[in-house]
Parts: sequence; structure tokens; C-alpha cells
Amino acid sequence: MTRQEGPPQDGPAQELVDSGFSLENADAEFLHNGLNLADITHVLDLGRRGVVPADAQRRLLGLLLDVQQTAAEDFPYDPALGEPYNSREHYFVARIGDLAGWLHAGRPRREAVRIALRLHLRRQLAELADEAVTFAEVTAERALEHAETLLPDQTYLQQAQPSTFGHYLLSFVYSTVRDVRRLLDELDWVDCSPGGAGCVNGTRLLDDRSFVANMLGFEGVIEHTRDAMWQVDGLIHLLATAASLLSNFSKLGEDLEIFSSSEFDFVDLADAYTRASVLMPQKRNPYSLSIVRGASGVLIGRLTGFLAVTKSPSARSDNLIFAYGEVPRALDLTLRITRLITGVVRTVRVNPERMAEELRGGYAQATDLAEDLVQRCGVDYRTAYLVVGNTVRAASREGVPGVGITGEMIDRAALEHTGRSWGLAGADLSEVLDPWQIVLSRRAQGGAAPEALATMVTSLRTTLADLAVRARQRTAGFDRAEQELLDTARTVVNDTNGSGS
Repeated sequence: MTRQEGPPQDGPAQELVDSGFSLENADAEFLHNGLNLADITHVLDLGRRGVVPADAQRRLLGLLLDVQQTAAEDFPYDPALGEPYNSREHYFVARIGDLAGWLHAGRPRREAVRIALRLHLRRQLAELADEAVTFAEVTAERALEHAETLLPDQTYLQQAQPSTFGHYLLSFVYSTVRDVRRLLDELDWVDCSPGGAGCVNGTRLLDDRSFVANMLGFEGVIEHTRDAMWQVDGLIHLLATAASLLSNFSKLGEDLEIFSSSEFDFVDLADAYTRASVLMPQKRNPYSLSIVRGASGVLIGRLTGFLAVTKSPSARSDNLIFAYGEVPRALDLTLRITRLITGVVRTVRVNPERMAEELRGGYAQATDLAEDLVQRCGVDYRTAYLVVGNTVRAASREGVPGVGITGEMIDRAALEHTGRSWGLAGADLSEVLDPWQIVLSRRAQGGAAPEALATMVTSLRTTLADLAVRARQRTAGFDRAEQELLDTARTVVNDTNGSGS
């Protein structure tokens, strides 16, 4: 049998339309504007090189400017015609005939779509970075508000040490700052142009790739043409950072869900972030936190799924066919969840009395007591640890809270463990057992003392303001580049002298 060469002569099978082209057309909403801008730039590039006749250039640009004003949902994308690029070609040919064929000169369809994806993602990344900064700013100010609100901080859901709700809350700001910096680093990767790369090794028609990059406001050009068409590692990093950001929010969400339970009653979510039970009239379910936690799992799944499709041979479309929809949807979900958790933190009500009550009734001061005994009695920490542990065990059996532990109780435990009394009968242990005094002692950098927390918030304000400016400047730059591109195209269309671009 002779192998057939050349393009297919028959239309696509319905099964391919239903499973493949319908999937790709569902992503047109993310690519539509970028495809318009990529096409306009390509026609301008062809015109300045004299590749496309001036009249054909004007008619193409006029049509593209009309389409640019058409929303994606109003454009006739049709899976029966193939992927979105095919629908656009069909529409252009129907409007201006073979003149539409100039769009293919020196450029495969994948180049246009790769550009469109990057144009969409760079705006998403800048917006997400800005919203994440807003979360961090809101959370830092709430932390400062609760710099003196005592909290029994926990590990393994058990009381660990006396701290403050402000110090606890501020910990989520630092991980957010790191993720924002990663997002801006990934924006640098996204904001590079694959334009002019051709299929794998460029094109004889266009020997300067900087024009496309400059007109679209890209920061630079991807160096290697084959790499420009097929790289996906940056998309993996981007998804991983989005998953990291939501995992941070998920941790906070899970904590707040526990803290808002009637068993804890440390915090109370605003009504707007809860949902009623249709059966049990007493309930206010923390529905918003379920959304936050679930979305984190979805992002992990999207990252994992994308990793699975990237393990193809090089120069295959498997990974990028799915990237056109999966990556924008992942970032859109991350953006929505970032706004949601910001609203939760902004409006959550805190119950300082309950937190303090739990501290007074527990043994979170045990570590400080052991450290005090190291200094007071000159014993090694391991011995002090065991004696305090035995003291706490006895106190809990007798119903004595941590603040009520006495020197006599410690002496009994020391005698049992070491064979001698430590002479603590009548010793004043009030300061070392007082949770608030323990918090005040944490004055070192990063500590829970109010002044240490205030120093952190002051520094964070500067850091966050700088990150917000960086994100917003990038978005403003994208706006300027797009406007200048459209103005240039309109000038060419209105050029009555026939000189083109």
C-alpha cells in the first residue's frame, strides 16, 4: 500500500470533533484576544518587510480590528471546522477570500496560539500577584490588630506554647510573599516572545524576531526557535506556585475551620462566608473554607495531570493542547480563592476570652518552665524536661492547671526522677508560668512579643508595597503595548496613500 502524503481531503470524524476539537474550542475564551493581537502584529511585520501587498495588508488589518472588537463568545468558533485557529481562518476567508492566506506566511498556527497563551497568562499572573499581595496586606494588619491577643499556639492540634493570634496569623503572610516573588519570576518567563520561531527553525520570510516582541510588549525573545515552540517547564513552575499558594491558604482555612467550631470557639466567620444547613437550624457551616481547601486539592490535581501529559517526546502537541485551557483555568481558580480567603480574614471575628481561657487551663508554659529550671537549678535540659513532664502529668491528674504548678510539685517530681529535691519550695514561679509574660519575653527577631511583631509588620508593609507596584506596572505596560499596537494597525488601515506600514 502506498503511503498517503499531503493534507487530509475529508472532514474530521465526528468522534474527533466531539473529543478533540470541542475540547480545544472550549479554550477559545482564553486565546481569542491574544490571537487577534498576534495576527495583527504578524500582518504588520509582513507589511514592513514588503512581504504582503499594501492593499492586502490594509484589508487584513481592517478585518482583524473588527474581530478584535468581537467577544470570544460572539465569534463563530465551530468545532466542526477544527481547532479555534481553523474557525478563524474559515471566517477570514469567507470575508476577504484568499487574501486571508497571507496570515500563514512564515508562521504556523502553533506560533500564533503560543503567543496568545502567553499574552493571556502574563495578565493573569500580574493580577494574581497583586491579589496575593492584598491578602498579605489584609492579613498583616489583622495580625497587628491582634498582637496582644493571647493564643495557645499548637502543633499536632495540641497546645504547644503561649503565643498571640497576631503572631500565628502573620506566619501566613511570609509564605505568601515567597509565592508572590515566584509568581513575578514566572511572569518574567511568560513575558518572552516565541514570535518568529516558525515550526522549529524559523522562516526565511522574517529574519528579525524583535519586532513581534516589541509590538506585543514582551520583555524579550525566547532565544532558541525550537525551544520557543515546545517549552513547557515554565508552565509546570507556574502551576506549582499556584498550588503552593493555595496550599498555604488551605492550611489557614483548615485551622480557621477548627478554630470556628463550637468545641474551640476561637473565631467566628462572618455570615457572608458561611452557609446554613437545610436540616439543622442551629448550624452555620464554614462553607467558604471548604471551597478554599477543596480548591487546593484541585490545583494539585491539575499540576499532576499536566506533568503526566508533558512526558511525551519532544515537538509533540499533547502537553500544549491541554495547557491552553488547564493553565488559565488553574490561575483563574487560584485568583478566585485568593480573593475569597482575603475576605474571610478581613471579616473574621476573634474571641480573645476563649483563647485566654484555654491557655489558663492548659500546660502551654511547660517548655518555658523547663528552660527556667535549666537556668535556676543548673540542670541539663533533658533532666528538666523529664521532671516538668512528670510534674505536668501529676498536675493534670489533680486538676491543677499550668499556672497553678508550685515549687513543691516540681520538687516531688525531681526527687522521684533524680533522687534529690531541687529546693524550689516557696519559689515564685508566677512570671515563668504566666502566658502573657512568656509572650513578652519573645523579643528576638521574629518573636511573638508585640514590639517584635510590629517590627515585622512595618518591614512587610514596605515589601508588599514594592511587590504590588511591580505587578501593577507590568499590567500597565501590557495595556500600553496593546493600545499602541492597535493604534499602529488603525494608522495603516487609514493610510490612503497606499504605503502600508
